Amino acid sequence: MKATWLIRTGILCGCVGLLYLAAAFCAEPDASEAKDDKSHCVPVATARDRAKLMYDIYAATLDTMHERYFHGDRAIVPAHAMEDIFAEIKRQSKVEARWISVNMKPMSINHEPKTEFEKRAAKEIASGKAEVDIVEDGYYRRVGAIPLGDGCISCHGGLFQQPSKSPKFAGLIISVPVKQDSSQSE
Repeated sequence: MKATWLIRTGILCGCVGLLYLAAAFCAEPDASEAKDDKSHCVPVATARDRAKLMYDIYAATLDTMHERYFHGDRAIVPAHAMEDIFAEIKRQSKVEARWISVNMKPMSINHEPKTEFEKRAAKEIASGKAEVDIVEDGYYRRVGAIPLGDGCISCHGGLFQQPSKSPKFAGLIISVPVKQDSSQSE
């Protein structure tokens, strides 16, 4: 019973944390928009787009939590449950998301950094950078650091893994399709 409660609490905490990161990502104004004390304000079209994306994220998270969280016999770890949310958001908005391993053994071969950008981002996050971004191949790509606590490390590092002396991270890649013309740059 206690293990089920811990799994459910972990899933809930993981989902809430990722929703917080999504909200921070979606709500952050561009530097060009921060001209006065109303720097939090964005144009209506941007607000509409962000609100739609936030709705989709929250609704997909709610559905996934109900499906995974309230069925103890089928409960899964939060990061794996989030992959279902990633798939639903991609289906709805064409925005892609995926995990990458930064400075620990990947839990899946799908979490290995694949592209040169992903490999560079993993190295920069491992060295302490919070985020790395690029515009390439018709996408704005942002990799954000996901800190791994001792509970995460005990699973990712193995059952008998000792608490880490140095910070450990995973990375969350968000890839948003963009229209790019010759005047745009990274």
